[in-house]
Amino acid sequence: METPFRKMHGAGNDFVVFDERPAPLGLTPARAAAIAHRRTGIGCDQFIVIEPPPPGSPADAFMRIRNPDGTEAGACGNATRCVASLLSAETGRPETIIQTIAGLLPSILLPDGRVTVDMGPARLAWSDIPLAAEMDTLHLPLALGPLSDPAACSMGNPHATFFVPDVMALPVETLGPALEHNPLFPEKANIGFAEIQSPTRIRLRVWERAAGLTLACGSGACATIVNAARRGLTARRATIEVDGGILDLEWRQDGHVLMTGPVATSFCGTIDLAAHPS
Repeated sequence: METPFRKMHGAGNDFVVFDERPAPLGLTPARAAAIAHRRTGIGCDQFIVIEPPPPGSPADAFMRIRNPDGTEAGACGNATRCVASLLSAETGRPETIIQTIAGLLPSILLPDGRVTVDMGPARLAWSDIPLAAEMDTLHLPLALGPLSDPAACSMGNPHATFFVPDVMALPVETLGPALEHNPLFPEKANIGFAEIQSPTRIRLRVWERAAGLTLACGSGACATIVNAARRGLTARRATIEVDGGILDLEWRQDGHVLMTGPVATSFCGTIDLAAHPS
């Protein structure tokens, strides 16, 4: 049986999206990893499944997020915007609520087609990120090559942000894997490399946990505005340029982070799930 899917992206951060609201499809971690493979599957940065909301939840749907290796992720801001746009098209309402394992994410479809999502509060305690031991999350004792002194926070997944003078001069593909797997991060970490261009503009590249260098990382952009503002390097609102486009971020006074950015559908298709291991 051929199963429909949709290939979407937010600022180049790309997803394969399946809908399990009508019925379960058997999208196991192994099958997700096979479909996410860029040579032998469809290929994506994250594998997304839209599921029915849990009983009693105010959410319109539950969104399950898997990395390309099949492991489950707690947050993906760009995917949240994509799914929110699909739900708004179904309901005709600009406002949606998406539930993930990290919590409820309210979103709104804007008149220009972009989507704003409330990614929830940034978590700043060392145990929430988590880190391997108690320490100041604003200044981690971590250095590698030209990099040192990152700040860390959690947006439902762990992030460490290095502030650098020229992000395009860094060998991110070399530095990223070693930092992702550093013992300081017991659950590994997403590693951000941020160049502060002005108090309201940041150039960012992110090595994503279990995914590698992507064109955009929504939760990484959220972590970056939080860590930059905590350091006094930027205001609490800023435009963040990633490899795939532009995201607008705001770290509100109540601790929640709002992210606004584009969504797009690359193509729709069908796939024989039985051809991929379960």
